Amino acid sequence: MSLNRTTVLKPAKLYRLITFIIVLLLNPSALAASDSAESSEGLDVDNLHSSGQLITTQSAPPDAEIKNRLQAILDSSQQFSQLQLRVDNGLVFIDGYAEKRAFIDWAGEIADNTEGVVAVVNNLEMSPVDYFSASVFKAEFLSAWGRFVHALPLLLAAVITFVFFFLVSRPISAFVVGPVRYVTDSELIKVVLRRIVAVFVVLLGLYFFLRIAGLTQFAVAIMSGTGLLGLVVGFAFRDIAENFIASLLISMQRPFRLGDVIDVSGYRGVVQKVTTRGTTLVDFDGNHIQVPNATIYKNVIQNFSANPNIRGNFLIGVGYDAKVRFAQETAMSIMLEHPAVLSDPEPQVLIEDLASSTINLRVYFWVDANQYSVIKVASALMRQIVRAFEAADVSMPDDAREIIFPQGVPWIEQEQSTAAPQGRSVPPAQTQDAKAPTSNPATERLLDDLDSDTQAIQEQAKNSRDPEEGKNII
Repeated sequence: MSLNRTTVLKPAKLYRLITFIIVLLLNPSALAASDSAESSEGLDVDNLHSSGQLITTQSAPPDAEIKNRLQAILDSSQQFSQLQLRVDNGLVFIDGYAEKRAFIDWAGEIADNTEGVVAVVNNLEMSPVDYFSASVFKAEFLSAWGRFVHALPLLLAAVITFVFFFLVSRPISAFVVGPVRYVTDSELIKVVLRRIVAVFVVLLGLYFFLRIAGLTQFAVAIMSGTGLLGLVVGFAFRDIAENFIASLLISMQRPFRLGDVIDVSGYRGVVQKVTTRGTTLVDFDGNHIQVPNATIYKNVIQNFSANPNIRGNFLIGVGYDAKVRFAQETAMSIMLEHPAVLSDPEPQVLIEDLASSTINLRVYFWVDANQYSVIKVASALMRQIVRAFEAADVSMPDDAREIIFPQGVPWIEQEQSTAAPQGRSVPPAQTQDAKAPTSNPATERLLDDLDSDTQAIQEQAKNSRDPEEGKNII
């Protein structure tokens, strides 16, 4: 039996043949060349994506089939608007808008993974946002609220951690700085060291807070801006930093103590309080004076309490006809007998200068400022010396004055009083009843009071209101 041999095409070969015929019918060579030229002119290199597949010369799915397949997939996602697809010889062009950046990348990946695609030009863009729409505000609010609720447990844990570090900062700083008392007794140094340790512990707690809350990038951003921030803060708080450093130096050097009488930058008073900002003085009028520590450290400080012995002086003039040596001895004897004047160092009475009508004597004496007031003792000595000079007939003339009368001295005859004898006038002192002052015990006590005013000012400073908050540092 003879069999007729027939040629049977396999399914694979038949599929390739049909595809080849369709490609020839739909895309002649001239038309393909013109279309490829037009597409190359609109090609955006920045948005070009390659699938990474090997381009072969075998028959591939037609462009229409690729376009239909991609169109169906992207439309089914419902994430794109104004979507336009174009396939030219396996090169896919995608145009339109998407709500999120992730869908733009996803569309490119879908096209890359499609069979027969050679390359992808992804021209998808983000959809323009209408910021005045309530839906946009609602979506953003719900998104933010969802992230907050999701991060709430971590945020609570971070807050608890920070509060714990904040509460233990002071006990830890006190424990760490405790041994410093064996090195120095300066309260300011101890306070500064405790604050430095406490701030370090708080910053450590802040680091854990940011770490647990997931804000590490925020912490890095803050630290990266500390350079400029430090520069701005340095200029803004330059005076505060200067006063703080000066307070440290004053606390270590201690040029004065609480209760000392000092004179600095023209201000004199009793030291009441020294803080990290300034020094409070109470002057002898009872006023509070706050002097910045930087001013005190950079200026001359005159401490009247470091040495309790203070020298006072005053000037007294005697006539040229007086016995100068006798006047000196008289003033010296009065000072040696006075209980407030110290015998060591000894007082002195020296001739200072020769004036027009007097010989000026400068009287020097020493007193204990803790017990007596210099100005009060000087007042008492001047009163006693003047009385002694008057009793000894030591003249104390006034300064000579020269009066010139260009027209001469006019003579004016005055009428004589009928009650006065002939040729005599009544002196004014004899026409009035001169009453001698009566002695008052209270007045005498106040005049004889030589106590130092420093103790009274110190008592006022203790009982007065503190002008600013803060503890003494010395």
